Amino acid sequence: MWELVKAGGWPMVPLLLLGVLALAIVLERFWSLRRNEVLPPGLGQEVRNWAARGKLDASHIESLRANSPLGALLAAALEARNRPRDQIRERIEDTGRHLVHRMGRYLNALGTIASAGPLLGLLGTVIGMIQMFLGILDHGVGDVNQLAGGIGKALVCTATGMIVAIPALMFHRYFRARVDGYVIEMEHEAGALLDTLDGRPAVMAAAKSAPQAAAVAKA
Repeated sequence: MWELVKAGGWPMVPLLLLGVLALAIVLERFWSLRRNEVLPPGLGQEVRNWAARGKLDASHIESLRANSPLGALLAAALEARNRPRDQIRERIEDTGRHLVHRMGRYLNALGTIASAGPLLGLLGTVIGMIQMFLGILDHGVGDVNQLAGGIGKALVCTATGMIVAIPALMFHRYFRARVDGYVIEMEHEAGALLDTLDGRPAVMAAAKSAPQAAAVAKA
């Protein structure tokens, strides 16, 4: 293994570093994007029960926000619960954008590794081929077997770049799909909470009085 690393030359160093970084990102994202951490089971129903009973206070909402990304989204809706539905939805969408960015942390770096790996590997191969042909120019072809071995060593960087890039690309797509799936489920839970809030008399009265207040202000 060490002989292959030496054969690839200095471009093998950044390739190996990228491989270690990609592995660290994959492990961290697997841990952070566990389903129970993002969408705790039963949390949406529990929050809807709170809203239906009207038992909502600042401590409940703060604990909910710290619970999980889903909790943070539902807490944003509850903070604006006495506003019209469109304003609550705007708050949910704004919070959702921040949560998507947080759940997608490090995925751009993983995608960059997937793109840079083959290029670095190709660079190492090109450098190795240039060195080999310069040697042929100075000393002649010599042993054909030695020439074939030199070409094989030069291709080590290309192979290493592919080994780093292919898993990085696969996991990048996988985590993107997982985040998208979580977002859809979180939107569903937020919509269900909106329907519950719309059914509360205080919220309905506030929603009805908002257009009347606007009309009075215009008059």
